[in-house]
Amino acid sequence: MQQKDNTHKDIPGNPSTTKASYYKLNDRSNGNPLRVLSEFDWKFWKYNGYVIVKNAISKEQAKSTADFLWEFEEKDPDNPETWYEAARAEMEMKELAGTGMVECYNNQYMWNNRMTRKIYDAFVDIWGEEKLWVTIDRANLNFPIKKSYTYKPFIHWDYDPEENSVNVQGVLALSDQTDENMGGFQCVPELYRNYHSWKLTQPKDRDRFKPDITEFTPTKVQMEAGDLLIFNSRLAHGIRLNKSDKVRIAQYISMMPAEENNNQLRNWRINSWKNRIAPKGYAFPGDPRKFEQKKYQTAKLNDLGEKLLGIQTW
Repeated sequence: MQQKDNTHKDIPGNPSTTKASYYKLNDRSNGNPLRVLSEFDWKFWKYNGYVIVKNAISKEQAKSTADFLWEFEEKDPDNPETWYEAARAEMEMKELAGTGMVECYNNQYMWNNRMTRKIYDAFVDIWGEEKLWVTIDRANLNFPIKKSYTYKPFIHWDYDPEENSVNVQGVLALSDQTDENMGGFQCVPELYRNYHSWKLTQPKDRDRFKPDITEFTPTKVQMEAGDLLIFNSRLAHGIRLNKSDKVRIAQYISMMPAEENNNQLRNWRINSWKNRIAPKGYAFPGDPRKFEQKKYQTAKLNDLGEKLLGIQTW
């Protein structure tokens, strides 16, 4: 089964949902009360382009997922000698090499987090829409740098901000990430707020996905295990250099309005879940070991999960 062409062949965005320009984020005009976000959260979201949902999943659920990721990667959390090895697959998006992407997408632990009601409700607040699909995305084990292992942190957009596509992205912390020296999510809220005036100072042939942030200092976003970060895709962001002795562990989760009439995409999503198939795209090399198919079973979904995937209609 062919994956729907979502124009993600040469850009970073996740191809399990489309790159659409006709969606709108919640403007509160529907009069519905917020389910998870506070009024302070809402104002912070509107001003900075991101918001943190505290305790979106329990500490125990976060640890269980983290333990699974260590198992999947065949690494020992207590033995740094097992952490560093050559990449199993060459990534077309070279900038992500060495940043610790875990090529697992459809395991039960990952679906359990996607089906957590508080996570779903948080995205309902962001979109002002109940009929949502969840992205089929991976996880991250970002190791401390050392002389023989490093990477160049970079700030980027996954979608060209000059296009009027509307999307949000999310990161679920599976370990505490409060250490300033630790790797993790970083972003440039000032550029988010001032993009239109900033772009007037930039050359016309600039890289539409990697801004020159010379005049900005990226913000390190602190999170605790179980916290969910949701950010507007127009927020320039990246993975921070990990100068600590701790491992940053996270799962990427986002939701967007369901495209229930898009049968090609719906069928691809169902097949991805059922047969544990990774998305294909510029930033998604997949797992050459095919552990998801060989070692693990198809995740069991509850009613919410079936709707978030697309098996059931809303």
